Amino acid sequence: MEKEFLPLKGTDHVEFYCGNAKQSAHFYQMAFGFRLSAYAGPETGVRDRASYVLTQGKVRLVLTTSMDPNSEISEHVKKHGDGVKVLALWVDDVESAYRETTNRGAIGVSEPKEYSDENGSVKMASIQTYGETLHTFVERHDYKGPFLPGFEAREPLMHVEEVGLKYIDHCVGNVELGRMNEWVEFYQKALGFDLLITFDDKDISTEYTALMSKVVSNGNGYVKFPINEPADGKKKSQIEEYIEFYKGAGVQHIAIATDDIIHTVGEMRKRGVDFLYVPDNYYDDIPERVGAIDEEIEDLKRLNLLVDRDDSGYLLQIFTKPVEDRPTLFYEIIQRKGAKSFGKGNFKALFESIEREQAIRGNL
Repeated sequence: MEKEFLPLKGTDHVEFYCGNAKQSAHFYQMAFGFRLSAYAGPETGVRDRASYVLTQGKVRLVLTTSMDPNSEISEHVKKHGDGVKVLALWVDDVESAYRETTNRGAIGVSEPKEYSDENGSVKMASIQTYGETLHTFVERHDYKGPFLPGFEAREPLMHVEEVGLKYIDHCVGNVELGRMNEWVEFYQKALGFDLLITFDDKDISTEYTALMSKVVSNGNGYVKFPINEPADGKKKSQIEEYIEFYKGAGVQHIAIATDDIIHTVGEMRKRGVDFLYVPDNYYDDIPERVGAIDEEIEDLKRLNLLVDRDDSGYLLQIFTKPVEDRPTLFYEIIQRKGAKSFGKGNFKALFESIEREQAIRGNL
């Protein structure tokens, strides 16, 4: 077997550019159960921005706001609203990761650089992906600090109860019409990913709208990126709505895994997280469609959870409504019980639910 030229250990962190990171951090702590673990800003000697690091399980979100209205961060927020700027990938060798990917066609944004403080050193380098999104390679062998040099440990100011989020299962990108295959080829050629699965407009469509999707994954499966593009339909699809309001390609949703979705979603609902609604009749044929499952169907119905089966097992999933005022970024909560797929059997119900929300917004 050929040795991977880009071995990945997983997702290091996801960084958002925000209009008000302090208030966003409060939302993620209270609603999603993340804990504030590190901070960088004027109080720590960083003059141009403030960043809050939030953790739960192996998930690490970084929320960053600029102090300068003319900075690249502020321009990003002005154009896109709050959104994902960096999907950071954890590697053993940044020099190699940057060299191998740029040699294979990736556009370099920042060359490998070492950052140090009293806790050790971290090396980082970045390449461009779809839209204005970056992949930053992070090498942190011996670093003992709370996140990166320049960050100080922080404790939440309020009592925070985690909800059971474990790790990032996958991150989904929306790209412009006709560009999905281009970006799939980018991941295959520049990052050595494999094409895992393809969904066409027959798989993901309703009476009104459709989309195409391909899922790419690294060798060990720790990093999975579905890439969506619109397909022809009678009305405006969710992908077109996203691109219109985000002003280009970007991260559509982040799927986070849990070991107990009934507990996780029950807690999130209590804290005011708003999820997409699926009608009760969705649950009528679950025994025939999915077969035996461990959970009570009444519990799934009460929490509006979706369930689907593949050859390896089944999965439970649910999708939040957008967490910004623009109908852009949202989250998926997923529990896998053997299933390796992405809930193809739920696509129609999910799309109809999204279309109902689009119609309410006047964007269908």
